[in-house]
Amino acid sequence: PEGRGIYHNDNKTFLTWVNEEDQLRIISMQKGGDIGCVFSRLAKAVNELSDKLGFQYSPNLGYLSSCPTNLGTGMRASVHIKIPHASQHAYFTKICDEYHIQPRGIHGEHSQSSGGVYDISNKRRLGLSEVQCVQDMYNGVKKLINLEKTLEAKGAPAPSPPAAAASSSGSGKSAPTSRSTSSPTESTKRSKSCILL
Repeated sequence: PEGRGIYHNDNKTFLTWVNEEDQLRIISMQKGGDIGCVFSRLAKAVNELSDKLGFQYSPNLGYLSSCPTNLGTGMRASVHIKIPHASQHAYFTKICDEYHIQPRGIHGEHSQSSGGVYDISNKRRLGLSEVQCVQDMYNGVKKLINLEKTLEAKGAPAPSPPAAAASSSGSGKSAPTSRSTSSPTESTKRSKSCILL
């Protein structure tokens, strides 16, 4: 379609996505766990863009967008991380609820995890600051990493892969059945931090 595109820097650590799902999606991301760097890059860019574009803002609802779940800050801070043991633990959902985080597969909303790798993001966006959004995600991911390390130290067997099933994303592909048994330390090294606005 006309008037749609994605623009990025050479390193692909900063992107703007124009007229796809939102009118403008601003993305800062990089490999590793330096969330502060990702957030700083995003804040600088948003301030520059705001000076030029003037985003729609309501004192009661925050930033306005075409997606009601993004009212408020409009910020979704996420980390891709491998947590095969923690994700199979009985308290996984309880931890996610307690820390206001949302687990999903790395291929977007409604996708399933592949090999124990999850996209963990803040669930709350309305009624708190951008820093609090990132803090929700950080605290939840930290708790899940600690649980993963504890379970691995206890010698918990690697979870069995789920039986192949159709993906809920509507792609018609089967869920992957392969798994990797790398340690949480390796998982953290291979994580990816991403903040969307």
